[in-house]
Amino acid sequence: MTRALYHDPGPLLNFTARVTATDGSRVALDATAFYPEGGGQPTDVGTLSWDGAQVRVLGARKDKGSGQIWHELEGAVPAVGAQVSGEVDAATRWRHSQRHSGEHLLAQAFTRVSPVFGVEAVSMNGPECTIDLRGDPAESHVRAAETLLREVLGRSDLRLETPVVPESDLPDYPLRRPSKVGGQVRLVIFRAPDGAVFDASACGGTHVPQASLAAPVVVLRTERIKGGLTRVVFMAGEEAAGYLSGVYRQARALAQTFSVPVERLPERVDALRAERDTLITEQEGARQSLAQTLVRTTPPELVGPLRLQVIELADPALLQAVLAAVPGGGVIVALAPDGRCGVGSALAEVDAGAVLREALGRSGGKGGGRPDLAQGRTDRPDVFLAELRTALARS
Repeated sequence: MTRALYHDPGPLLNFTARVTATDGSRVALDATAFYPEGGGQPTDVGTLSWDGAQVRVLGARKDKGSGQIWHELEGAVPAVGAQVSGEVDAATRWRHSQRHSGEHLLAQAFTRVSPVFGVEAVSMNGPECTIDLRGDPAESHVRAAETLLREVLGRSDLRLETPVVPESDLPDYPLRRPSKVGGQVRLVIFRAPDGAVFDASACGGTHVPQASLAAPVVVLRTERIKGGLTRVVFMAGEEAAGYLSGVYRQARALAQTFSVPVERLPERVDALRAERDTLITEQEGARQSLAQTLVRTTPPELVGPLRLQVIELADPALLQAVLAAVPGGGVIVALAPDGRCGVGSALAEVDAGAVLREALGRSGGKGGGRPDLAQGRTDRPDVFLAELRTALARS
């Protein structure tokens, strides 16, 4: 079994150990400060040195059966029995600790908003971390939890405690959820100076010594996932601060282009959205008017007893409007320069979808639709038109 040094106070980032086993590019040590991936927290990384050699430690994994912690190395592997010096990358450990503490604190905030918001799963593998919650929290609950946590982190001096207690003592602690391990259980507790516990959980991960060091904790978005759970995506600590700073820089630059302060950006966006909706409405009206003009000014031809209008469009966006403007007693065929085509029919005996599919089937292309309006695409418009006239003549 590898003796875990990553729970020692400090935190311990430099250590010496002895190689107990090797397996390809992996080595097991008799002791390590490298946190092995687990509990939603990613592994530590760093370096391992011996006899003048130094290699990168890409990660650590714990064998639950033997208790050995294996280290994946990039390069040479020391021999069994060799004494090595390990150095954990401090910046990576710090970010992981901020994420993990942020997850505990945010989960507790949701619990305080409503006890039904229990945690089903967590992931802290990247700057965007997740908590999967039961209870279907609404946006108002999410904002309430975020606000509560912001107030707690800003006004309370919550300190980290990590006692290891026997399983029989667990009822003495206000655990947010039952422990998944037995025997001697490591607890992670964030406690106020007056002794009040904000959060207590059974946890083997690494954490910041003071809750405020995980701030800010920012909810980015929520999404429904399988199993009826709500996934809360959040960031914590330095990564969250960097993200917010970047967002503000972008917002400030955008506000400058509109000559408004940042706080008036939503107002400006609403105004632009209203302008866009007005332009879309006006554009659609103009499109409908142009379509009607094209239909009215295009002379028909006779295909058997049918009155057929063939309209070649300069703008593919007019296709739907032209087909819908078919006059009573007539049939329209429209062709766009990108190969799109369509048939509009105002005659009960002419099924637009059927004749379009027949013509496209013979000329190469795909499409379909209703008896009154059908659309498709062809790479051979001249052949398509000839086949369509033939199909209409049989109608």
